[in-house]
Amino acid sequence: MVTRDDFVARFGGVFEHSPFIAERAYDDGAIVEPLTSGGVHAALAAVFRAASPQERLGVLRAHPDLAGRLAIAGELTEDSRKEQAGAGLDRLTAAEHARFTELNTAYVTKFGFPFIIAVKGLGKDDILAAFEMRIGNGRDAEFATATAQVEKIALLRLQSMLPET
Repeated sequence: MVTRDDFVARFGGVFEHSPFIAERAYDDGAIVEPLTSGGVHAALAAVFRAASPQERLGVLRAHPDLAGRLAIAGELTEDSRKEQAGAGLDRLTAAEHARFTELNTAYVTKFGFPFIIAVKGLGKDDILAAFEMRIGNGRDAEFATATAQVEKIALLRLQSMLPET
């Protein structure tokens, strides 16, 4: 059986900078072997959904802005860097970068957390279109959308780490 320390070390970053999710899933006895992406995701997502609204907000706030200052400074987590690069966000024109920066600022001001989208399979134009559409949402709808996207990102990360269910 995988130890708690090993589990948290391996999966504590699946939900961006939020190892408490992996810790609670392990402590709750929700982790069963063999480890599969679906099984681990179900356990982690259950903990995320059961977390307090403030804890879930903290997970959202742990995500970086898309094509934002952390990306420019090279300070993204390895997963976030690969995900953003795969969507072409590391190759924006000056005008595109300015638009992302403008939307990031407006979005965080309106909602209190960064715009979150599972970028795998999307290009920069798809992401920009979703950004421009979602900024018109109300806070409750956007909180629900962002948390669903966080869970999708976690599943995609786990699928790259573990066999499927």
